[in-house]
Amino acid sequence: MSTVTDIVDIMNSRFNADAAAGVDLIFQFKIEDGDSYHLTVKDGGFNILEGYHDAPNVTLIMDAKTMIGVMSGEMDGMQAFMMGQVRAEGDMILATKLNELFPG
Repeated sequence: MSTVTDIVDIMNSRFNADAAAGVDLIFQFKIEDGDSYHLTVKDGGFNILEGYHDAPNVTLIMDAKTMIGVMSGEMDGMQAFMMGQVRAEGDMILATKLNELFPG
C-alpha cells in the first residue's frame, strides 16, 4: 500500500456487514500529511468520501503511513493510539468499533 486512497479496496475486503447492522456512525480521518476522509457506516453498509463531515461521532488524527498501516492490519490501532501515533477527538470509545467493522 502506498497511498491512503488504496485503503478503500482493503476496507471493502475486510468489512463486516453484520457488525454494521443497525449502526449509524461517522468516523472522520484527519490525515496530517495528506487528504482527509470521512467514513459513514449505516445499516450494514459503509461509504468513505474525501473531505470533512460537519458532525462526525469521532475524529481520528494521524499521518498517512499510520492510517495505511492500521487499515491494512499491518499495525494495531490500539497500539498506535497508545504510542501517540493516533489521536482521537469526540467519542473515543467509538474508535474501537472500527476493529469490529473491519476485522483483520
